[in-house]
Amino acid sequence: MKPVLRYGLAVVALGAIAALGVFFVSHRPVNVEVAAIEENVPIRVFGLGSVEARVLSRIGFEAGATLSELNADHGERVVKGQVLARLDPGEQSAKVAKARAALSIAEVGIARSAANQEKSVAVLAQRELVATRRLALIGREAVTQQALEEAQRDAAVARADVTIAGVEIETAKAQLTDARAQLQFEETMLRHRTLAAPFDAIVIERHKELGSVVKAGDPIFTLVEAGSFWGLAFVDEARAGYIAEGQMVEARMRSRPQESFTGQVVRIGLESDRTTEERKVFIKGNSPPTQVFLGEQVEFRIAVATLPRALMVPEIAVSGFDGREGTVWTIEDGTLQRRLIRTRHRSDDARLEIVGGLPDGALVVSRIDPALREGRAARVAMPASVGKRP
Repeated sequence: MKPVLRYGLAVVALGAIAALGVFFVSHRPVNVEVAAIEENVPIRVFGLGSVEARVLSRIGFEAGATLSELNADHGERVVKGQVLARLDPGEQSAKVAKARAALSIAEVGIARSAANQEKSVAVLAQRELVATRRLALIGREAVTQQALEEAQRDAAVARADVTIAGVEIETAKAQLTDARAQLQFEETMLRHRTLAAPFDAIVIERHKELGSVVKAGDPIFTLVEAGSFWGLAFVDEARAGYIAEGQMVEARMRSRPQESFTGQVVRIGLESDRTTEERKVFIKGNSPPTQVFLGEQVEFRIAVATLPRALMVPEIAVSGFDGREGTVWTIEDGTLQRRLIRTRHRSDDARLEIVGGLPDGALVVSRIDPALREGRAARVAMPASVGKRP
């Protein structure tokens, strides 16, 4: 046999052997792992957030002046009504004294107007009496017509004086009311130079020092109401649908990663962030640490459900997942198939609960392998009974 022929036959033989090897490898049953039915599966939603305060106030004066007194500092606890700071009262105290003097003058004016009215009434009575007597005497020609007219004129003038005295009393009363209002205003402005705690609180920060000249509205202290600390978690909208008030929460603070704190959902924000597509969830701690720090990062896991019996598959094993449906590999009668399945819950370790789309007896492949191909024979790498659908 010629060398060229022998070489060709060898090549053909080697090709046939290689083809048989490829055929054997590609068609032999592949070992796969399948999803197992689990009981009492906790479904928790992860949220990353921080420690915040439900009631936080940056308080200051309603007037401007020089700070003359500071009675609280960072970290101190204060009670409602406690005086925290005062402004220099000098100018405003003088205004209060002036307003009180104006009130006294107005009160004296009332008394003087009342005396003038009493005097005018008495004069009117006397002049009306004179006019009446002269009118009676005019018929007997005991007085002249001119004297009668003068008496009647004097009586009319006296009546006008009585009217003026009444008006003066009303004017004095108005002045008294104005003086009282002005005094109340100046005293209020004086009280505005004293800053008191609006509630029982912890001083988070003091913004000014003694001698500083402050303007109206400048923050002097940042206060947090005692006991109003809570957690603010930002949860992906795609995971937030099952969150409800009252659900239990496990929290881990960044400064204390070895400890776990519990709480419950007390409020769910009614507006999501349009940029990050996250929802705000507020958590009240059942046993928070004695010392908390505003803004500290916290990891939250919200327990939204416990599944008594569920078939869970890793999300990575579901292709084309759109939040509701996706495609998985299954073992049916010993061969691999593709199935569109429906899901419901997602666990915090990225596994999906399958609730529909599987035929009876189908096993769901939980680990994807490049060798998977529809129709290929497959063997379960674990007991098949654990992978049956619920």
